[in-house]
Amino acid sequence: MAKFLPTASILTIVILLLVPLVFKLDGKPHADWQQFLGRFHVLAVHLPIALILLVPLLEIGGRFRPGLREAAVLVLSLTVIVCLGTFTLGYLLAYGSGTMGTGVTRHMWGGVCFTIGVLVCFLIRPMWASGRWPFSYPALLAGVLLMMTWTADQGGSITHGNNYLTEYLPAPLKKWPGLRMVQAKSQLVPGSFYAEHIDPIFDANCVACHSEAKIKGGFRLDSYNLLMAGGHDGAVIIPGHPEKSILFSRITLPYEHKKFMPAEGKPPLKPEEIAWIKAWILQGASPAVTSLAGVVIPHGYKETALPQVGDYSGMMAQISQIDAAPGVRLVPVSSKLGDGLILNTVDIAAKFNDAQLAQFEKFAPYVVDVELERTKVTDACFDTLGKFAHLRTLNLSGTAISGQNLAKLVPLSQLTYVNLSGTKVTKAAIAPLLSMQNLHHLYIYNTPAQTASMPPSQQPTTRSLP
Repeated sequence: MAKFLPTASILTIVILLLVPLVFKLDGKPHADWQQFLGRFHVLAVHLPIALILLVPLLEIGGRFRPGLREAAVLVLSLTVIVCLGTFTLGYLLAYGSGTMGTGVTRHMWGGVCFTIGVLVCFLIRPMWASGRWPFSYPALLAGVLLMMTWTADQGGSITHGNNYLTEYLPAPLKKWPGLRMVQAKSQLVPGSFYAEHIDPIFDANCVACHSEAKIKGGFRLDSYNLLMAGGHDGAVIIPGHPEKSILFSRITLPYEHKKFMPAEGKPPLKPEEIAWIKAWILQGASPAVTSLAGVVIPHGYKETALPQVGDYSGMMAQISQIDAAPGVRLVPVSSKLGDGLILNTVDIAAKFNDAQLAQFEKFAPYVVDVELERTKVTDACFDTLGKFAHLRTLNLSGTAISGQNLAKLVPLSQLTYVNLSGTKVTKAAIAPLLSMQNLHHLYIYNTPAQTASMPPSQQPTTRSLP
């Protein structure tokens, strides 16, 4: 066994070095089973860290209790085995999901070096224990701990971004050399709608998976030029055509859809963010324009906390029955009941009408978001919508409404977002909405009410709270 160990160790090291060269990360997704197994990497990765940190403590304690050094040998051997398994899972995750980038590459090679370092520590420890190589083992163990720290930092950067540890540093510390992690994006046009509103959405929700450090799908969103270049599936933005743009399609898919973005369990974009992206694409996806027709956003606007809805747990059987049938769905905003429900009609938009909407009146106290885009509802829908006391966002874009009865929305004190783009609403019809102090986002693009040619002070638009 003792003679076989060096040969097996050398073979293991050779395999570790060859795997990234033979199975190159090409940025293309592979087998689903690879991703399934690979996702256990995020659970397993903490085990070798805990074990290797325990080794020096046992070695030090062994000076006073010799039995602890025997435990150190056991823990070190377990660390070798766990490192090999964790590296395998991590590589399956990157290779199977088609993830690449500088951060992924650094994390991968850090894992290779860390695993090899732990294995070599295990091999030379007997010589150190016998007094033949007095400083080799402690020095190598210290180097392994440093490599583990660097590798873990690279892994954290992939998940949370390069500035995760430095984002909230005190201002004086951010000025230190080497700590200025975030640099201005030279390609952004100052004051443009893209720089002020679109890029921040991508930066907060998408760049963690689509940047230089981590590239999924073969495309990046950390600059305008790279965004427009697209990825493995071609262009993700088709100027003037949001319905043909892959990016817009992905962010508007049902939350549980396999290709929904943002992925990996991240919350969906806010309705106003989706509306901004759609309007930006529809009007040319320019990096330079400073405003979009029918969309004006007040400076200094801040979201305010809204009251929670009631407990609808007693209606879960009815909600499940609705969700089991094809078509309209009632989707929880989150795992907290108090956050309310979303009435989603995407899958049945072409058939959903006023009568069907009226059937959901019994859920009115718990619905906070109503998505009626491209449905068959008419102005009669406001008779029902006016009873949704906790309604916060309402999307009526692409419907046949003319704006009659819009005044029935005025009593809805929590309504902050209304999208009327692509409808027949007029300036006179939306006048009641302009009196609502709580309404911060009103979209009237491609409607008779659109007043792009009027001065900003006269445009019917959003406003901040007084």
